[in-house]
Amino acid sequence: LQWLRNPGPQHEKRTLFGDMVCFLFITPLATISGWLCLRGAVDHLHFSSRLEAVGLIALTVALFTIYLFWTLVSFRYHCRLYNEWRRTNQRVILLIPKSASVLSNQQSLLGLQSLKRNSKETIV
Repeated sequence: LQWLRNPGPQHEKRTLFGDMVCFLFITPLATISGWLCLRGAVDHLHFSSRLEAVGLIALTVALFTIYLFWTLVSFRYHCRLYNEWRRTNQRVILLIPKSASVLSNQQSLLGLQSLKRNSKETIV
């Protein structure tokens, strides 16, 4: 979420949102198309020519190969952008528990007392 709030390059954010919309639109279409092709192939195997069934199976394999290729390339691209952003935009927040801050205050007070004692000494 920090990456989305970052006022960095808008092109990368538009690409991410465009790919998300395409993924949400293409996934159901590819699923329905693949199912219809396979149903047609089964019907052709039972009732008519095997050549058309093989063609529909080949079409289904091609459809899912292209879909998976696009998905993997897109995912890899966005992971690379995110890792690059994470490498160059590090944000560190130091959280100190209350008990640790009380101990550090006590230690710093003890350190100041020892400095006061040492300041009265003369170095020969």
